[in-house]
Amino acid sequence: MNVQIFGKKKCFDTQKAERFFKERRVNFQSIDMVSKGMSKGELESVARAVGLRNLIDTASPLYKAKNLDRITTPAMIAEILLENPKLIKTPVVRNGQKATLGYVPEVWEEWMKA
Repeated sequence: MNVQIFGKKKCFDTQKAERFFKERRVNFQSIDMVSKGMSKGELESVARAVGLRNLIDTASPLYKAKNLDRITTPAMIAEILLENPKLIKTPVVRNGQKATLGYVPEVWEEWMKA
């Protein structure tokens, strides 16, 4: 497994995801979404797995500020998410071409069985 966890330091679900993999002795790369964000290729890969619109954190104050509820073109959404990584729901857990949003240990257990 090649696990990457994109998260925010103060995000409780990110902390739980990291603990999940640590307890199972699965190596992972932790990436701070606020300071590093995602590359364009990483965003595209995750969006293929979970859907671009699903990545948007609609509870974020930036959601209304950036008028994301009115933006419909995928290219514009992707551009805004790349420029404002705080708008992406966390944690994003990526394993190759597979990805999840939030805390979903049942999916991660399936990854470990494969």
